[in-house]
Amino acid sequence: MQLGDEVVLYSVVFVVVLLGSRSALWATFLTASFYLFVAIFRFPQLPNGRVQQLLRPTKSATGGPRVSVVAHRGGGHDAPENTLAAIREASKNGATGVELDLEFSADGIPILMHDDTLDRTTNGSGPLSQANLSELGKLDAAAKHRLRDKFAGEKIPTLEEAVEECIKLQLTIFFDVKGHADEAAATLTKLYKKDPVLYNSSIVCSFEPKVIYKMRQSDPEVITALTHRPWSYSRFGDGAPRSSSPWKHKWLTLMDIALDWAHHNVLWKLCGISVFLMQKNFVSQDYIQYWAKRGVEIVVWTVNTKVEKDYYQDLLKVSYITDSLVEDCEPHY
Repeated sequence: MQLGDEVVLYSVVFVVVLLGSRSALWATFLTASFYLFVAIFRFPQLPNGRVQQLLRPTKSATGGPRVSVVAHRGGGHDAPENTLAAIREASKNGATGVELDLEFSADGIPILMHDDTLDRTTNGSGPLSQANLSELGKLDAAAKHRLRDKFAGEKIPTLEEAVEECIKLQLTIFFDVKGHADEAAATLTKLYKKDPVLYNSSIVCSFEPKVIYKMRQSDPEVITALTHRPWSYSRFGDGAPRSSSPWKHKWLTLMDIALDWAHHNVLWKLCGISVFLMQKNFVSQDYIQYWAKRGVEIVVWTVNTKVEKDYYQDLLKVSYITDSLVEDCEPHY
């Protein structure tokens, strides 16, 4: 964190506490306590060279600037998402890496799945948390995909199977963790010890700061990233309001403002992240420079048209996550 950042951060904290308590003594005490908390409990950033090695491949996937082209959920438009088929298709189509969603079966086995239910992507139904691995193994992960005939019978893979495939194909991995902070951190820590190559070929990312903080606690050598989309509390991915109640919508909007401020001023430093995954509409050259000054790389998502890919790759020179390596498509929420 730059000196100017720290001055602004603690000045804001001091003013807010002063206005709330109307006591300069309390404002000074609480600001100092907050400073000590961040100083004691924050994690240091990892060397930027490791991150550059991961995100800046020695050979461009598209012939342009050296940026990472990451297949979202393995490339959910080109093959059934979060499957071995998707990983193979992504590699064949020129991806440098894949983003994979970590979840758990009812019997605690780490698997690849985005949703907490089976309905959208498989021929099963009901909560994922109620299906054990043997039951999941009977499902067709291609059942709802547009190319279901081509990939019929594709299975839901375990995390271990997916990682082995990625290592074999020399793909970088973005492990996207939706929750289960303790279980995910324990699982990934064990995985990194088993396959040390992951330390320089993968990133653990999450919308939830507690997941990233827990991961750094479990293994501080793992490269981590916070994922962020402004207005995520008040609006869905397509921009529609989450609540029809005006008062609730305003309250959620205030929460969004607070969360956005926390991401850009506190949480990134506390977690010691190396990468920030940001929704594409909010990324500009100035925004990239803002994070570069803080030693943090930007990866944008989800970039699904050739025009957008050319803009982010050739003009802004940042890595991006996409649903398709072969054609323009709508975003997969």
